[in-house]
Amino acid sequence: MFNVDFEDTIVAIATPNAIGAIGVIRVSGKESLNIVNSIFEGKNLLAQKSHTIHLGKLVAANEIIDEVLVSLFIAPNSYTKENVVEISCHGSPYILNRVIELLLEKGCRLARAGEFTQRAYLNGRFDLSQAEAVADLIASDSQAAHKIAMQQMRGGITHKLAELRQSLIEFTALIELELDFGEEDVEFANREKLISLLHAIKDEIYRLSSSFKFGNAIKTGVPVAIVGKPNAGKSTLLNILVQEERAIVSDIAGTTRDTIEETLTIEGILFRFIDTAGLRDTTDVIEKIGVERSKETIQKAQIVLYLYDSSQENKTEVVQALNVIPKDKKVIVLANKHDITQDAIIQNETSTDWIAISAKENTGIQTLKDLLLQKVLEDNNTTQDAIVITNQRHYEALQLSEQAIDNVLAGLQQQISSDFISQDLKTALRHLGSITGSIDVDKDILATIFGKFCIGK
Repeated sequence: MFNVDFEDTIVAIATPNAIGAIGVIRVSGKESLNIVNSIFEGKNLLAQKSHTIHLGKLVAANEIIDEVLVSLFIAPNSYTKENVVEISCHGSPYILNRVIELLLEKGCRLARAGEFTQRAYLNGRFDLSQAEAVADLIASDSQAAHKIAMQQMRGGITHKLAELRQSLIEFTALIELELDFGEEDVEFANREKLISLLHAIKDEIYRLSSSFKFGNAIKTGVPVAIVGKPNAGKSTLLNILVQEERAIVSDIAGTTRDTIEETLTIEGILFRFIDTAGLRDTTDVIEKIGVERSKETIQKAQIVLYLYDSSQENKTEVVQALNVIPKDKKVIVLANKHDITQDAIIQNETSTDWIAISAKENTGIQTLKDLLLQKVLEDNNTTQDAIVITNQRHYEALQLSEQAIDNVLAGLQQQISSDFISQDLKTALRHLGSITGSIDVDKDILATIFGKFCIGK
């Protein structure tokens, strides 16, 4: 983990490293105004107000590098709560790199990945969960992921955890007070009220942690495995879903030798479809590897689409094939080539959904999309505006906090001494606080969090 030196003035390109109409360079630190002003020709930036934009030229040794717009954000009214200057240049990689070189010569140093956001966090601009939400917002590639990231960045989980922690803190303080009067044998904390509070907090923690399955799927995309025997029409289905000739379609069995992945957004939720090699016994070495990878894909998938040729396979064969799919997977069975058979849809005897489709004729596909959406939303048992957990670190902290609360409840039932109860309460508080950074956060955790950010953010 690198140490943050607030005496340094940092600089980085804040826009993608590619040719474009505009490129933005961000500078943050005590000397940012002085350094940029030393190469800016047009106005004295030191005499300008915060949140103003100024047209001028960047000059080095009488050479005009570019005509730019300079935006000023004077501390503490900036993203990092330091003096921040953003230079909007023309989007030539040469120009951007030349400006960076010049700023380095004048006393800046290159920012590390996530250092702007880390400074914002350390300067109290927002808490740790909100800082992580910035990365999630940048990475969001669907409407649902964007909505959840925005909610977290605006402090949704912060406010909820603050309520839970405050109630626990008050009771912990009373327990601690009892320890000061140990010889008096007095109780300041009403045990019945404490038990009632702990159950209420545990229920809320359980609701939050239960939302992780849904939230993680929204954040990373819902993995959907397309499986079945060779020539069932899996590749055709993938091509129809993504509206692109992504997979090779052939009458020859075993054409697909490896997994092929494509994405599709349905009603704001991202789905990751993985076309797999046909499931069958084979002596072909390459195809055998593909079959093994298909089985691995099934294990990792949240939803499995089992596709079968309704003109070739009967119900008994299909049911036997479904036995290889783990029971915890959500399965949708697709009776393909319905345009040929025109048979009535097979009604399954279990909870598995069966749909008649024709991948070739594009029939039944909308019904499939609707069902896929329904399967994902089943995991979201919260209200529309409820907090949804998307971060693995947050999920693990909630699990540990719930475990500590269980220890407190067990201790109260066994009437153990107040000092043990106090320790378990503090453990629960520490885990809840680690989500937002309300307690001392391990440097390794910070390194992991901010190391995932892009340079310039």
